Amino acid sequence: MQDLWHGLRDYFGVLGRGREKPVIDRAGLKYFLETRASFVAQTSLYGYMRTRAGQLYPQLFDEREFGRLLNIAKWYVWLACLSDLTVYAGGLLAQQSSASPTSVGSLMEELVTSILDDTGIPDEAGDEFATQAQRVLARVAGCDWSGVRDDETPFSESPSTLVHRAPIVDTLKELDEEIVRNSVRFRWQEIRRDLRRNLDAEAVLHANS
Repeated sequence: MQDLWHGLRDYFGVLGRGREKPVIDRAGLKYFLETRASFVAQTSLYGYMRTRAGQLYPQLFDEREFGRLLNIAKWYVWLACLSDLTVYAGGLLAQQSSASPTSVGSLMEELVTSILDDTGIPDEAGDEFATQAQRVLARVAGCDWSGVRDDETPFSESPSTLVHRAPIVDTLKELDEEIVRNSVRFRWQEIRRDLRRNLDAEAVLHANS
């Protein structure tokens, strides 16, 4: 389980150093989608687990079954975060440029496909990862980009997935559901502000890579 913590630690370093970097090409937008989806997925999931487990939290990582379930949850929450952020980013591109919805859709499909191809099917992600990844692609392919709003509306999958997939007993998740959903929505606020500030939509759409 140490690799999870190392990845989270490394990402915090990247976020702190590069938050204000302009998003001016496709590679930059892809990087933004990858890193911010990972950030929200990991901090939301681990934050919830730490809050629920309290002082017992470090000991849980010695439990093999808990580790297996947490790894599966991590990947499903990441897919949901990637799905939500891709829809939001595509909506901003459509709003801030003269490009057609078709052009925006083609770019967003290209980026999310590239991210998923780079990720592959992780060994610890569970049997349904490929199916869920296809759901992400289907959502992006079927999105009405001209109708995406610049608010929390596009972020519909990540709160639900965290509630559903977190390795917590159902009775506790029912008690926590509203708080957990709101915590995920809150984490997206800064990500939305970052992209709104730093996205050069015309440059991204006309860049070759």
